[in-house]
Amino acid sequence: MTNTAKAWLLLIPAILVEVTASLALKGALEHPALYVVVVIGYLSGFVLLSAILRTGMPLGVAYGIWGATGVALTAVGSRLIFDEPITALMGAGIIVIIAGVLCVELGAQTASKKAEVA
Repeated sequence: MTNTAKAWLLLIPAILVEVTASLALKGALEHPALYVVVVIGYLSGFVLLSAILRTGMPLGVAYGIWGATGVALTAVGSRLIFDEPITALMGAGIIVIIAGVLCVELGAQTASKKAEVA
């Protein structure tokens, strides 16, 4: 398995545990036992993020995708779980986040190809 494939495979659970921890943080306000999920989720998210960085994925790409995707998924998750609103402006923001993540990834690929040529 290439380092790039490994990084992407690690990025998915890193995002999911961070989103889970964020959603559990809201739930912990009424159910304090969920603070255990919060701590485990954030710690495992950072452990996975450091493993991703060890594969050679640039920090700006890894953290950008991790953070931005986490924000979008947390907004959607809070709508589903806590019935929090998603306004049209928030929906537009989620679309902009997705576009931003794509731009960061495409920019990283272009930079990587230029570095290989040089």
